[in-house]
Amino acid sequence: MALPIEDYALISDCHSAALVGRDGSIDWLCLPRYDSASLFGALLGDENHGRWLLAPAEAHAIATRSYEGDTFVLSTIWTTSTGQVEVLDFMPHGGHRADLVRRVRGISGSVHMTQDLRIRFGYGSTMPWVRQLKGESMRGLVAIAGPDAIVVRGPELRASDHRHVSHFDVVAGETMDAQLTWYPSELEIPPAVDIDAALASTCAWWRNWASSCSHEGPLRAEVVRSLLVLRALTHEKTGGIVAAATTSLPEQTGGTRNWDYRYVWLRDASLTLEVLLSHGYEVEANDWRDWLLRAIAGDPADVQIMYGLSGERYLPERELTSLPGYNGASPVRVGNGAVDQFQSDVIGEVMVALHAARAAGVRETEFSWPLQRALMSFLEKNWRRSDQGIWEVRGQAREFTHSRVMVWAAFDRAVRGIVECGLDGPLERWKALRDEVRADIETRGFDKERNCYVQYYGSTAVDASLLVLPQVGFCAPTDSRMLGTVAAIEADLLHSGLLLRYRTVAAVDGLPPGEHPFLACSFWLVEQYARSGRLKDATALMNTLVGFVNDVGLLSEEYDVTGGHQMGNTPQALSHLALVRAADAIVAGLITQENTTSTVRGVLL
Repeated sequence: MALPIEDYALISDCHSAALVGRDGSIDWLCLPRYDSASLFGALLGDENHGRWLLAPAEAHAIATRSYEGDTFVLSTIWTTSTGQVEVLDFMPHGGHRADLVRRVRGISGSVHMTQDLRIRFGYGSTMPWVRQLKGESMRGLVAIAGPDAIVVRGPELRASDHRHVSHFDVVAGETMDAQLTWYPSELEIPPAVDIDAALASTCAWWRNWASSCSHEGPLRAEVVRSLLVLRALTHEKTGGIVAAATTSLPEQTGGTRNWDYRYVWLRDASLTLEVLLSHGYEVEANDWRDWLLRAIAGDPADVQIMYGLSGERYLPERELTSLPGYNGASPVRVGNGAVDQFQSDVIGEVMVALHAARAAGVRETEFSWPLQRALMSFLEKNWRRSDQGIWEVRGQAREFTHSRVMVWAAFDRAVRGIVECGLDGPLERWKALRDEVRADIETRGFDKERNCYVQYYGSTAVDASLLVLPQVGFCAPTDSRMLGTVAAIEADLLHSGLLLRYRTVAAVDGLPPGEHPFLACSFWLVEQYARSGRLKDATALMNTLVGFVNDVGLLSEEYDVTGGHQMGNTPQALSHLALVRAADAIVAGLITQENTTSTVRGVLL
């Protein structure tokens, strides 16, 4: 059985990622990319679906985990009755290979270690052919199945009932290394990793990247870790930003809301771009903008809400029979059916992000502005279409208020591109459309009796996505209509102090009802509180939320308040970028409060 989601730590080489359990077992690993088939899939089944355990043999050994500073090199200190060891887990960065290293270092006494390796390619469906590595001084195994091959070097592993095991002692001052390398099976076996050099260069790269963070505030550590997560989910070669490192971790225990998040959503990637830009990371902005231009090139009518890491368009959703699901929550899905949905808000998110890039000094290319003009031409003809909305409901398409606001934001940023940046385009027509969309929202997306914006036209319900309205400049955080909306959201969607996305009624989203509070929504509420003068409420809710990060600073998609567990895919880019925005808003609120206090003192003096 898999561990609680919060008991997993991430390691990444910015091409793929692995989840390492608190028990020392790597239960999720897909190579060579985030969206490749798993070779360790115990996360969505049990140990027989693939895992790599490396831990003390003593049953009651105590593990204490942390990252090596601002890196994704995971340090686990194991304390046993006979001694203490450290295990360093990391994926070397910059070698243009798919490697994973596990280094055991003796700290005190002597610790008896055990290793249990179960290789299952193809999402647990394929048992590889395994042989001993020959012709090298270093012991190891070679495992091959179809196009996939790995070589595992380190302490001698012996076959035992479709697994390979080893036992060895590590004494104080001694180091034992194990390493795994994936490679295409038609190629020669890659040479061993120079672990000392790889560890040094990997730590240096992560620390150098983190040192550029411009945030200063009481939650700097959480902000830096969140930015590091966003970088760890960004494919270094293509620039694509995956929504999470996993697929099919359930939004509800035993439920069916299990989706594959290992793809690039235009929405999430655009929001990530804005956050990275606001903290000094312009290189990533350029990389993502280039990825975007490649991915959506062609007819704007063919623009999708999500793509593969290299811009792949064909992402059919299918259910796997080889993996039973996280603690039995099925189905396990690969691909995502939402790829075929129409969601008009994504064009708005893209336009907002690209305007932010312009404001940060990222220059338009000969293709980037023409592409944006083409998107706007498409939106001119289609902005009144009903859609599936930000939450990708699988029920009836509707006129979601958030989607219409993002249409407004698209026209607004297009207008500002002309006015503020000197770009060419039909200024008056876009200004008129911007005004028309606003009038439509104010007339049909606002409930005068409740004094709030609504989830979709004709509804009286609210939706947490309405908290985005001030974020994109549609209204001020202190606007009376926005304050009324916040009051309605608090009344309808707060659950044990956290926000639900919306009331999960089958008539709206086409799925069985029930899910836990969505963490990004609660961070949006923190931001709204901070920017509307409710700094005390913002700080209190923020303190609650950061209390949900696990021992190494990671957040999943949702949180089960009753059970005290993270839920949904992990680590979730949207949760972490929303944390950063909320922390920034609190800092801005503190500065405003301090300036106001200083002004009042000056007047009194």
